[in-house]
Amino acid sequence: MPVKNIAVDAMTTSREASVTDLAQTMLDEQLGDLVVVEGDKPVGMVTDRDIALAVAEHDDVTQLTAEDIMTADPLTIHEDATAVDLPAKMAEGQVRRIPVVDDGGALVGIATLDDVVATTGEMLKDVATVIEWQSREYKPED
Repeated sequence: MPVKNIAVDAMTTSREASVTDLAQTMLDEQLGDLVVVEGDKPVGMVTDRDIALAVAEHDDVTQLTAEDIMTADPLTIHEDATAVDLPAKMAEGQVRRIPVVDDGGALVGIATLDDVVATTGEMLKDVATVIEWQSREYKPED
């Protein structure tokens, strides 16, 4: 299964967006991350953790922007990479969220660890169904 089938739409922002606006957007949209884009290409990531750390480190965050707190040049994964590649890529970058890009590097979505877990769970459920169907005498314990 390609990563593009797991990815969801990414919410984006600009380098110039204020930290206050970033926090409000995350609150309003119930998100934990925003992808910072230039044109259609991801140039950074801001997470709720980045905002929390900025608040802890600065007396006044009202003058800070996305560029000040973002992780620049975020790790990305190609939309045609397999879902099996995704957890390894996340482990490589020690991240829970990865922007998904096309051949030209344009943002097409975002894949999260939650998406990986949900998809894996669905696949395992399908495998269990096949095993149960093929092994009619098999009865899982309660």
